[in-house]
Amino acid sequence: MSKDKSSHHDSSSPLSRRGLGEASIQELIEISQFYGKQNDFVIAGGGNTSYKDDDHLYIKASGHSLANINEDGFAQLDRKVLQLIGRKTYSTDVMARENEIKNDLLNARIHPEKGQRPSVETSLHDLLAFRFVVHTHSTKVNGLMCSVSAEYLTTVLFGDTVVYVPYVDPGYILYKEVETRVSAYRLRTGKEPKVILLQNHGIFVAADTTAEIREIYSDIISLLNGAIGEIEPAVNIPVDVVAAKVVPAIRMILSGNDLKTLKVLNNSYFERFLSSESEFQKIALPFIPDGIVYCNSWFIYADYSGDVDALLNDLSDKIQIYTETHSKTPKIICIKGIGCILANDNAQGVATLEDVMMDTCLVSLYSEKFGGQNPMTQEQVQFIDTWEVEQYRSAMSTGATNGRVDRKNAIVTGGAQGFGAGIVENLMANGANVVIADLNEELGRKFADSLNGGKEKNKAYFVKADVSNAASVENLIFETVCEFGGLDIFISNAGILRAGGLDEMTPETFELMTKVNYSAYFLCAKYASAVMKLQNTFKPDHFTDIIQINSKSGLKGSNRNFAYAGGKFGGIGLTQSFAMELMPAKIKVNSICPGNFFDGPLWADPENGLFVQYLRAGKVPGAKTIEDVKRFYEAQVPAGRGCTPLDVMRAVYYIIEQEYETGQAVPVTGGQNMLN
Repeated sequence: MSKDKSSHHDSSSPLSRRGLGEASIQELIEISQFYGKQNDFVIAGGGNTSYKDDDHLYIKASGHSLANINEDGFAQLDRKVLQLIGRKTYSTDVMARENEIKNDLLNARIHPEKGQRPSVETSLHDLLAFRFVVHTHSTKVNGLMCSVSAEYLTTVLFGDTVVYVPYVDPGYILYKEVETRVSAYRLRTGKEPKVILLQNHGIFVAADTTAEIREIYSDIISLLNGAIGEIEPAVNIPVDVVAAKVVPAIRMILSGNDLKTLKVLNNSYFERFLSSESEFQKIALPFIPDGIVYCNSWFIYADYSGDVDALLNDLSDKIQIYTETHSKTPKIICIKGIGCILANDNAQGVATLEDVMMDTCLVSLYSEKFGGQNPMTQEQVQFIDTWEVEQYRSAMSTGATNGRVDRKNAIVTGGAQGFGAGIVENLMANGANVVIADLNEELGRKFADSLNGGKEKNKAYFVKADVSNAASVENLIFETVCEFGGLDIFISNAGILRAGGLDEMTPETFELMTKVNYSAYFLCAKYASAVMKLQNTFKPDHFTDIIQINSKSGLKGSNRNFAYAGGKFGGIGLTQSFAMELMPAKIKVNSICPGNFFDGPLWADPENGLFVQYLRAGKVPGAKTIEDVKRFYEAQVPAGRGCTPLDVMRAVYYIIEQEYETGQAVPVTGGQNMLN
């Protein structure tokens, strides 16, 4: 949209002069989702949209995301009541005034029983004389709006086709400033404005059709693309392995009674902005209010020069000063040589920080094309920091999930199917972030995607891992630290079973089973405990768990199954030994010995399941069919059935929740194995 391409914006008249009929809520939903799904326009649930007729205004309610909003996400307001706000006299105290306006907005609702909270920008939407309004925090628009030459270049690029508004604190004062400038625009041009550009804030586009809104946005972005030119996309850079020795410690320093979730980002943008203190200053202060709401007002910067202890001492001091100064913990810690560390209450909040920080980098890069960066001032930041409206928005994005392992980070090996998948699902349902470690990449990724499909605040993450390979296990732990910040629960579940007596068993098969069922447990405990011990160093009251999913075969010999039983017997020996060594670091090590999971693939797979293997090996005398084998094993269980993942999880939660027992082999066999 340039000053010589504005003819399609000329015909406009106040809404009150037209009979427009009922609101097209479906159109509003579609245009909201169209922009809400694009990070270039909307991040962190920001932005808002509205539709109005002569009597009512429908606007996105706080706490709803444009990306997936539906009819329930829009608050309906009485425009006559709403318009009284512009004519009232409010308190001279800033915060008292904003609270009074908030209450007036709530009183304008047609359906207060729904509990919806109208956007603070509702009055501004009502001011614009068109049916639809779409407000976004477009990254490219903000490249211009957050530059030192924003006002001058707006005139150069757009002429008199837009209303430019210098930065004003959000809320009532912003509304009154926009009202004044819109009135002046009407007098000057004889038209209603369709585009409002707000310094350090974003853009409002208004029109009577959603098609025209898309056209206006397209024109504006096209014009800005020409002015910005080429910007190299971010290229991911491998995180230095030293992160495994630093990030879990930072997580514990930041965690009080509630654990934090952390993530490490490193790409070509951060490599540049963290290269020096002067470069860091180009992203050190927020450009728009969303940066304050979601990332806090100030970031921490540190330089890793090769000395881990010195870095951790420096960060400990800086975090303490930050917490004392701002009465909150930092969310963004930038470390030269490592990357950008994001910290929040949950994985969903961390994902929001990632979006906001990438947007911050892009706004900074774009603004260089318009003369340089112009972040918000300390005074502007202070207002947003203490404004109740933004505190409400921030609170909506944080907080705990619900569950017995809320905010804990867990790894489950062999987690893509069978017992492992059942364990993963239950941990996710109870609030944990879970790394699914498995060799089956296709199955594991699909499983993780399915678990992340809802609105959960926690996250599942897949890592391809071979638990019998030391480098692979070490990488599994490293990726977990980079994705979630640390490790609280390691469940060593991966295993294989090849039945056979001495005559059938080959040395190669025996060695493979021993490697996976026994030696792999050592590797998992070795690398998992290193992170857990580091966490305990910085938070001595923090308990963690290493849990081996063993078997009833680890408690009693198994006919024609000695390779499996031997590995499991050895696993209990490792558990008892690890428990003695690691308990001083508050790391509990226990085994769970389930009975047979008859319904899982290990037993029931029609081609290579244990029922088939045992039938072929003649392990069950007289058995002629798979059903014969199954009935034989069910008859050995006093409970009359096989074990289930839920049975195992009840034992898992007992182990995690208690702080006294370690080195135990807990049977979950339905009475099939009874300990003396």
